[in-house]
Amino acid sequence: MSTVNASVGPAHPQVVVLVGATGDLARRKLIPGLFHLFHIGFIPDCRIVGLSLEDLSVDEFVKHCRSSLEDFYRRGGSHSNIPEDGWKAFAERLDYVALSQGAATLEQSVARAERDIGGETRRLHYLSVPPSAALSTVQMLAEAKLVEGSRVIMEKPFGIDHASAVALNKAVHEVFSEEQVFRIDHFLGKEPAQNILAFRFANGLFEPLWNRNFIDHIQIDVPETLGLETRASFYEGTGAFRDMVVTHLFQILAFVAMEAPVTLDAKAIIEEKIKVFRSMLPIQPSDVVRGQFTGYTNLDGVPLDSDTETFIALKCSIDNWRWAGVPFYLRTGKQLAEGQRIISIAFREPPKSMFPADSGVGALGPDHLTFDLADASRTSLSFYGKRPGPGMKLDKHSLQFAMDETKHIGEVLEAYERLILDAMRGDHTLFTTAKGIEQLWKISAPLLESPPPVSAYPPGSWGPNAVHQLISPHAWRLPFERTWRQANCD
Repeated sequence: MSTVNASVGPAHPQVVVLVGATGDLARRKLIPGLFHLFHIGFIPDCRIVGLSLEDLSVDEFVKHCRSSLEDFYRRGGSHSNIPEDGWKAFAERLDYVALSQGAATLEQSVARAERDIGGETRRLHYLSVPPSAALSTVQMLAEAKLVEGSRVIMEKPFGIDHASAVALNKAVHEVFSEEQVFRIDHFLGKEPAQNILAFRFANGLFEPLWNRNFIDHIQIDVPETLGLETRASFYEGTGAFRDMVVTHLFQILAFVAMEAPVTLDAKAIIEEKIKVFRSMLPIQPSDVVRGQFTGYTNLDGVPLDSDTETFIALKCSIDNWRWAGVPFYLRTGKQLAEGQRIISIAFREPPKSMFPADSGVGALGPDHLTFDLADASRTSLSFYGKRPGPGMKLDKHSLQFAMDETKHIGEVLEAYERLILDAMRGDHTLFTTAKGIEQLWKISAPLLESPPPVSAYPPGSWGPNAVHQLISPHAWRLPFERTWRQANCD
């Protein structure tokens, strides 16, 4: 195990209780992520106790973890060979408890892990479980006397409305203090999302323009090509708004819209995010388009008369001095034409043009600053420029930058890796708070109480046609008329 990066990790060895250790998320992301953090030396030492429904022996769980790495451990954009020295050390630190064995067995396993490490340790509980199992898991951790000196990561959704969110937080706080709770949003763990803060607050060029005087509207667009074949029954009780908007897109909106924090510590950033949420006007049903892809009701677990949206687009407003009058348009959905994750800032066009009518000015819309939130982490600034040759013809050009053009691309952590590491360090910067999530459910109440009907859309499209009326007189930034240029790393 490398120790060259130990200074960026937690100060103490970690005992990780991975609840739902045999589930899909653990297999795809959490086990490979924990292995990577351990192998490159970001964690001084660790023990991992898997907890799940399956009645496995420790050896069987070790084999499960090895299979997970063989299928999903990637570095450099492809499947990597698993470093055998790192795997041997990691495998020796694995243990497993079946849920049926109860809290006492779990308590013994964690105590054994702490004795093996020796010295001062910290506990991290990762609850990779359905929302219906979250509170019973919290109670089991309390029965196992594993609350003191621990932190707990919770997966979305954090309630389904304001009342349920308040009740959930109250029940969790009976066991864990708010300082111990880390509500995870993997979107904010991505390098591109964090780069928004650097872009805004480290550059004197853009921050003076970041307001209603220069920005016309903003789009946050996260279409997905994926369907719901394996999780339709879960999704039926959730829908696109609860699954994506409250827990992901609103969090990205806060990074885009927040005022400059006094410092970059967690408390200051969280305060500014909550100010954004408090300034948001309630979401009106008339500003929302809901859709459902054709064939959704044929999936297992979905009733034929389902009103659950698999697509949603909405307009929201922030009622403060910086953003008054600037609409924010959000869109996401399943089985759409492309899988993209972008933020697009549309700047106001000049109040008057002195160019000839046939010059091309305005033909391709306003200038845009676009952030690609995919792992490539690209940024583009579009502008009009003169076409070479006689006359005054203008074309749209762009300045583009991709993170993989830098020499540091190999140092990027995947989202779950970054967030697990932050939770181990006690850093709440990229996590959602109880106050924040409750406020978001509060402003969502008008929509949840009177949702507009869903409209059908064909798989592979961009959603119901009404999305164009929602954003009119503007246009959706996706699909792009121009393509991202390929990075040249020579």
